Amino acid sequence: MSINSSIKKLITYGLETGLITKRDSVYTINMLISCLGLDSYTDDGLNYENVCLESVLEEITNYAVDKGICEDSGARRELFDTKIMSLLMPRPSEVTDKFFSIYNESPEKATEYFYKLSGDSNYIRRYRIAKDKKWKTKTPYGDIDITINLSKPEKDPRDIAAAKNAVQAGYPKCLLCRENEGYAGRIDSPARQNHRIIPLTIDGGEWFMQYSPYVYYNEHCIVFNSCHTPMKIDKGAFRKLLDFVKLFPHYFIGSNADLPIVGGSILSHEHFQGGNYEFPMAKSPIEKSIVFESFPDVEAGIVKWPMSTIRLRSENTDSIVELSDRILTSWRKYTDEDAFIYAETDGEPHNTITPIARYRDGKYEMDLVLRNNITTPEHPLGVYHPHAELHNIKKENIGLIEVMGLAVLPLRLDKELFLLKQALLKGEDISSDEILSKHKSWVDTFIDSYDCINDDNVDKILEDEVGKVFSKVLEHAGVYKRDKKGKEAFLRFISQI
Repeated sequence: MSINSSIKKLITYGLETGLITKRDSVYTINMLISCLGLDSYTDDGLNYENVCLESVLEEITNYAVDKGICEDSGARRELFDTKIMSLLMPRPSEVTDKFFSIYNESPEKATEYFYKLSGDSNYIRRYRIAKDKKWKTKTPYGDIDITINLSKPEKDPRDIAAAKNAVQAGYPKCLLCRENEGYAGRIDSPARQNHRIIPLTIDGGEWFMQYSPYVYYNEHCIVFNSCHTPMKIDKGAFRKLLDFVKLFPHYFIGSNADLPIVGGSILSHEHFQGGNYEFPMAKSPIEKSIVFESFPDVEAGIVKWPMSTIRLRSENTDSIVELSDRILTSWRKYTDEDAFIYAETDGEPHNTITPIARYRDGKYEMDLVLRNNITTPEHPLGVYHPHAELHNIKKENIGLIEVMGLAVLPLRLDKELFLLKQALLKGEDISSDEILSKHKSWVDTFIDSYDCINDDNVDKILEDEVGKVFSKVLEHAGVYKRDKKGKEAFLRFISQI
């Protein structure tokens, strides 16, 4: 395949997706040949359709590697193919203008346009997302979602070595900063030349919306402060969440907590996550109603969910904000030694909230998930964190996405579950296996529950058992347990709000 044919295929892709118009074709070809060190272009006379972006980018990048334009490593290839895609991209102002032109017709159509653009541009690498493994598992709390993330590429050892020796630039300050838009990237920072963000006004401040490049669920968006300012759960956060839902009522939005262990991976930059998806927690009903006499226009109750959640519903967002703030203020300073809830130890605060907002059936909702990050010698990673016996499946922090009932499990599990499947089918002892021994205690808890494990049922068995472990993970992360003692302790807290 000649480079001219590859260029024509990429132009065809741009026309098919609407990234460029026919009027842009010659200009884009000239930009591409300049990037590839060519002086001219010759049309191959062939017609292409339904162009596979992954394949054509690989062809062009291979050419660049062969000609010494691009180094042959995973990160360098991604930096280069992103540069190629940037030549087909509209300017940020054009994207913003088109977004709000569509928004004036329909917020839902506006987000559909922006989400499609984020995939067509290869900012969201759809071919990688398609590799993620996903399933649902029935639990006492309804069906929960499980995914093994396969879309983040393994790091190339050459890139790791280069990054170690690279000068730390400090620009952009983090992966969420607005300065990422259009940034060419470095060996230790991803290219974002094909990345676009939408400006929003939320609670009177300047914010931006983008999509996550890893898309854990449909239209997985990130909404971030224009300033590099730390995460903070306060009254303002509740206002911001509900302001966003007013702008995009078809989206939910939530925030990670603002403390380590129970917070997200980026605490240094205020941001929220949302999208067009109904999580398992949102489907869970109120199991016990609560009355807050000072807020007669707010329906409230405890959600039937493994993590301790209070749901507020009202047409009046101001009332929801005020009551949410009262609950947060009470929780921040609340201690109940009998329930092992400590507001602070040695001056270190432990209590915070993971909030989630949505609009449903004509009313606004706010789910307030109570969190506590206390540690002990027995549980050094957190008392309200998956305990050691579950670490073979999930050891990482329980952030917003997991709180709502979607397990994002580590890449290693894909290989481990495959090997475990083979061992179960062969009846092998895994107790001394270097990779599988960590799963021995877990397997012992369910192996006798099945009369026969064979090719027809082994995959479903392992999926269900992994899902059951994640259900326990959420129970461990819940500050009030689901037994009689835990429910009574939960009501004690509510009674003093």
